[in-house]
Amino acid sequence: MTTESRPAGQPVHRGKVMTWLSKVFQLNPEGLNWPRAVAFLDAALVPMFVFWAIGHEVYLLSALFGLLFAALADPGGSYGHRALYTSVFGLVGAGVTALAFGIGSEAWGWLVLAAFAVTLAAGLAVAFGVRRFVNALLLNIWFIVAVGFEFNIHQAGHVTSYVWAQVVSWTGGVALWITVTFLWWLIRGRTDQDQPFAELPGDTSRRKLTPPLILFAVVRAAVIAGTVALAFGLDLSYGSWIPIAAMIAMKPSLEQAVLASAQRLTGALIGAAVAALLLWVPASEHGLKLFAVRRGLEVVALVLLMHGAAIRFWNYALYCAAIAAGVLILVGLPQPSDNAAEGYRVLWTLCGVGIALIVMLLAGLLAKRTAKTPSQQA
Repeated sequence: MTTESRPAGQPVHRGKVMTWLSKVFQLNPEGLNWPRAVAFLDAALVPMFVFWAIGHEVYLLSALFGLLFAALADPGGSYGHRALYTSVFGLVGAGVTALAFGIGSEAWGWLVLAAFAVTLAAGLAVAFGVRRFVNALLLNIWFIVAVGFEFNIHQAGHVTSYVWAQVVSWTGGVALWITVTFLWWLIRGRTDQDQPFAELPGDTSRRKLTPPLILFAVVRAAVIAGTVALAFGLDLSYGSWIPIAAMIAMKPSLEQAVLASAQRLTGALIGAAVAALLLWVPASEHGLKLFAVRRGLEVVALVLLMHGAAIRFWNYALYCAAIAAGVLILVGLPQPSDNAAEGYRVLWTLCGVGIALIVMLLAGLLAKRTAKTPSQQA
């Protein structure tokens, strides 16, 4: 008969919980990439100060996402190929931006329909290669964030936003990245370069759309459309945090890694809590002090996104937390904060993450069933 080496009275599951937490927050020192983070920060400061100078900070979010996602979509290689590929990505993103900000203040039925269509198209993009699938997911995330941001602007009432200006801001962010890569290409002596985010897949070979892939794409689109219907159809206060949290927390593939899923969910919750606390700061401020606090929060959001670029492979949970916090701060700034607002934001984040967890568990069961099918037929 064996006995466990633990202090008397210690719960049996305590060691398992601590082991699980140590895995979720395990650090990989070699995964830090500060040069990439500093490069993003240097470039992102340009649109920030431009919009501060002209007094139209409402367009900053589009410019930052255009810049960040253009960097993520950059395939590397010769400059001509990079510029063409990134330009096409930027044009498609401009269309997504126009759609999101064009319908963000419309009836919730149109939002549900558009969310389903965009998410389904992004899921089926895997047929054109893993690389294009990842780029489609980036635009899918941007669509959900932009819809939530436009809805918040409409609810705030005192903020003016034009669709064409949001499209120009997104395009300007993409153009800024193309300009930065051109200057770096000249400095490097016109030599080919690797893709900035080498961790992202570069495979562009086409894949067959199998029934499980199609089914998961449909289910995922239905879930995102459902969260949009829940948030906007019921006219929930700060309800846009539900689809944003669900999109951030969901793992976009059938091959579910338990650890990665746990890190993504944990990071989304941490990021939402951080964003809610920071957005509580301007709750009692007015006038010039409120203006200064909001500008400070924009800087904080930018720094969080910069850290996300640096720690992607240092710790995935903290990476998700940094990205979620940065995004939710920028999305939540147009709306005033109070005690009730922070409660709603955390509650809706929990709902979004919970929905994502259920979907990932179902996807995991679907993947296991699909894996067993060939062996049963053999």
